[in-house]
Amino acid sequence: MLVFKFGGASVKDAEGIINLANVVGKYKSEQLLIVVSAMGKTTNALEKLTKAYADQTDDMQAVYEGIKQYHYDIMAELFEPGHPVFDDVANTFVEIDWMIEDEPHDDYDFIYDQIVSVGELVSTRIVNAYLNEAGLKSQWLDVRGYIHTDNTYREGVVQWDKTRDSIKLSLPTQLERSIVVTQGFLGGTSENFTTTLGREGSDYTASIFAACLGADSVTTWKDVPGVLNADPKLFEDTVKFDELTYTEAIEMTYYGATVIHPKTIKPLQNAKIPLLVKPFNHPEEPGTVIKDGAAHVFKKPVIIIKQDQVLLSLSTKDYSFISEDHLSDIFSKFAKSHVKINVMQTSALSFSVCFDYKAEYFSRLLDNLKSDYNIKYNNDLTLITVRHDRDGIVKNLTAGKTILLEQLSRNTAQLVLK
Repeated sequence: MLVFKFGGASVKDAEGIINLANVVGKYKSEQLLIVVSAMGKTTNALEKLTKAYADQTDDMQAVYEGIKQYHYDIMAELFEPGHPVFDDVANTFVEIDWMIEDEPHDDYDFIYDQIVSVGELVSTRIVNAYLNEAGLKSQWLDVRGYIHTDNTYREGVVQWDKTRDSIKLSLPTQLERSIVVTQGFLGGTSENFTTTLGREGSDYTASIFAACLGADSVTTWKDVPGVLNADPKLFEDTVKFDELTYTEAIEMTYYGATVIHPKTIKPLQNAKIPLLVKPFNHPEEPGTVIKDGAAHVFKKPVIIIKQDQVLLSLSTKDYSFISEDHLSDIFSKFAKSHVKINVMQTSALSFSVCFDYKAEYFSRLLDNLKSDYNIKYNNDLTLITVRHDRDGIVKNLTAGKTILLEQLSRNTAQLVLK
């Protein structure tokens, strides 16, 4: 039994969906669960719609119509007029219609999940319909009835026992009858509200299903030949890893490598299920295999670059030492604000952290901290992480830059630059 995950880039247009069907057709003798992301940049567009709705701006309806038209244009290339998928998609968009007719809910994160989740619901309707059109018997599955989470909107925490029971109850029988197509990134609460698992969380969805079903492998289909040592959009001489250990993959995703969602690896490692990262345009190529006992010599360093970073420093208002009690309080406030720390450093009187800038979370964090701490920060910074530096690449990457924070360990260098 195999689990496939197709990201937004692989289904951004009609040609991509046709290619998806061709890839799936090569595995039609297998039991196959397919996890699909929202199409192209739909999640970004839905985030824009969410903000427009929350702020009640004049462009809200235009943004929404643009999102719908994008999907209808793709369907027009794939299906004859009157195909049932047109009604299925229209009925799915009704979930947004109902929400934006009312006054905005006080909880922005709740609004976000109810609106942004429609991207995956629509994309899977279209993919499922096309697979059947192409002669590949397929069944659409609403993931919200299978992956159960708490009520932490935008960062739903999976309730593993309930999720495992739901998946094992009916999915094996469904997979014996047909391909199953479901949504990445989404979960459901006990009150039947939608949650999301964190941005780019479709990989994580695939690993949850694989772990619960005891899959033979998970394959995530990407627009790159596999896991590379650096972003090919930023570096010309990248190399692909044929194999990586779970541990190395976890380190890379923790530091910000975007090819795999950070939460993806652990469920697979626990269940000893290999993860394959393969190019969707060249499915015959081997890609990268992440598994136990993988052997790799790092001939080139791993370079991870994160833009739009904030470096924030805290000190106590009475100039007392930063103690364990202070750190406990600070971490609690970061967790409450949903801000994830990328680098941290402490001294006698201050605590400095680097993290991704997200406007609403950053504002919430400042509100939570300002009553107890003095705050200084710089934004619009770059975080560079280098693992297994063999060529003195750190010096080249930092040349002409101002280093605001530096941290070195045996295998990893992290630098915050201006």
